[in-house]
Amino acid sequence: MDYYFIGDPELVTAFRFIGIEGTAVADQAEAVAAFRKITEGWDETAGAVLPGGISGCRVLVITEETADWLGDLLVAWQLSDRYPLVVEIPGIMGRLAGRKTLVDSIREAIGVHV
Repeated sequence: MDYYFIGDPELVTAFRFIGIEGTAVADQAEAVAAFRKITEGWDETAGAVLPGGISGCRVLVITEETADWLGDLLVAWQLSDRYPLVVEIPGIMGRLAGRKTLVDSIREAIGVHV
């Protein structure tokens, strides 16, 4: 499995249509549990790291809302230099207020506005 998705139930279904498995989350606790299962093999119900777990995930796609719920846990993972790489996308309700787009970030970095 190269890709995995964590986010809204509707988007989980959409990603399954294109062959990407995922986990639907509705709150912070579910988001943290799903993220730890993917990144660490941790299973909340078993209270332990499961051998094998979900392995082989190279890219983890999450919604912006899920990223907010993960907070510092996500930042620490992104700075750890380990796989899976995390990609944030807007959720089913669209982009969250105050979030920069990739284009905005590039424009800011190079200082060119066309």
